[in-house]
Amino acid sequence: MTEVVLKVNKLGKYFKKKSIIQDISFEVHKGEIMAILGPNGAGKSTTIRNIMGILYPDEGSVAFNNHAEKEIPRYKIGYLPEERGLYKNVTVMDILLYFAELKDYPKKKAKQRALHYLAKLGLEGKDKVSVEELSKGMGQKVQFIASIIHEPELLILDEPFSGLDPVSQELFKTEIKELANNGTAILLSSHQMNLVEELCDRLFMIHKGQKVISGTMDEVKTQFANFKCTILGKNDLATLENIPMVERVEQHENTSILYLSQHVSINSWLKEIPNDLNIQELSIDRISLHEIFVDIATDNQLHQSVGEANA
Repeated sequence: MTEVVLKVNKLGKYFKKKSIIQDISFEVHKGEIMAILGPNGAGKSTTIRNIMGILYPDEGSVAFNNHAEKEIPRYKIGYLPEERGLYKNVTVMDILLYFAELKDYPKKKAKQRALHYLAKLGLEGKDKVSVEELSKGMGQKVQFIASIIHEPELLILDEPFSGLDPVSQELFKTEIKELANNGTAILLSSHQMNLVEELCDRLFMIHKGQKVISGTMDEVKTQFANFKCTILGKNDLATLENIPMVERVEQHENTSILYLSQHVSINSWLKEIPNDLNIQELSIDRISLHEIFVDIATDNQLHQSVGEANA
């Protein structure tokens, strides 16, 4: 088992006696990327702010490398907030050196790292440009560099891909993976489930302030992601719905998606498909993390089964 960098234990927070989060517990290990997920208002930002010391929990505790929350060495933590904010009338280099100084990081080394990452993220030559001259995407890259300039042991990224074009998203993905490979513990919050699925080793999902799913990506997909069968070809809806182990069918023009029951045996199920179906193409895979997220956010049946499994 790798080293535990961050331990959140039974975290609870109340605003005006209303519970915002309750009994939130998870760990982030050295060199892993862990996702904290949930719909808007689920309690993700409150959890992150408690970890960062922006808020203090009413219940439970946060420990970084066994330091209690009031003793956590903030200079070892990097944070990219969802609400971006950089001083507009200063140069890119000055803002990066300022953030490094706040973390007591050596100025000479910070300048070298700043130039290195500016070049790596496509901002070479922008070090003397003022922040207000940057595009939104460029500004986000600068703020990302500011969050890692001091070589943090724990990096917290809140919606890091928001507003980025696909090329910039790929750059961020590559850099996040490299940081994890070099030992940085990363806690990532994002609504872009496809990117979470590609990047993260484990996930912790919150709904209405409580845990609903926790585990590795493989564990979550195996436990909660039923199979679906996609058939290209014009077929009668009633015929598809009558196939055993089919819970529901969605049709879009000539494409039908059959959502299968949990624990179905695919080899056995394929024998149940009628011979007279119009099948031009057929594929079977598990439902995506995006679909799991939507089911939970909309209180569909999956959320109920997840809640029971974690009760």
